[in-house]
Amino acid sequence: MSPLALLTPYLALMASVSFGGIPPVLPDIRHFVVVAHPWLSDQDFSNFFGLAQTIPGPNMILMMALVGWKVAGIIGAVAAASATAIPPCTMYFFGYRLWNRYKDHRWQAVARASLAPLTFGLVVAGGTVMAATVDRNWAAIGITATAAVLLLRTRLNPLWMLGAAGAAGALGLV
Repeated sequence: MSPLALLTPYLALMASVSFGGIPPVLPDIRHFVVVAHPWLSDQDFSNFFGLAQTIPGPNMILMMALVGWKVAGIIGAVAAASATAIPPCTMYFFGYRLWNRYKDHRWQAVARASLAPLTFGLVVAGGTVMAATVDRNWAAIGITATAAVLLLRTRLNPLWMLGAAGAAGALGLV
């Protein structure tokens, strides 16, 4: 099978089973495109993630478009972005209609209360895997640890941390 024929249904599946968008399944996607099918290097994957984080809007759709572009050019970018967006949007549309139909039932409060911790855990797991792919020296580990502490202890906008990390990289400190 062609790389695009493997990538597109895989991204559609990952986008369909994740809670909170693509970030919770980034470790699986990274494994698929870097390890199982070495279409991208760890550096490519990390660079695409960083680039996608700097742009407002649907950043993970952009990231998957960049992955698709690397795998199969413009057609790959369109296919990967579509596979990332269309299946979950369709499921959300029909799911919301069903959710709204039963809005006064008790099970909805239980479901809502359980989704936040689940999503948080999946996002933390994804961040851990992303950090492990780029933290190759003590300076990078220090930057990651500092950013994590600042995110947990302050209300500092994450863009300042991203900018500082980018500056450290541009200066050759990482």
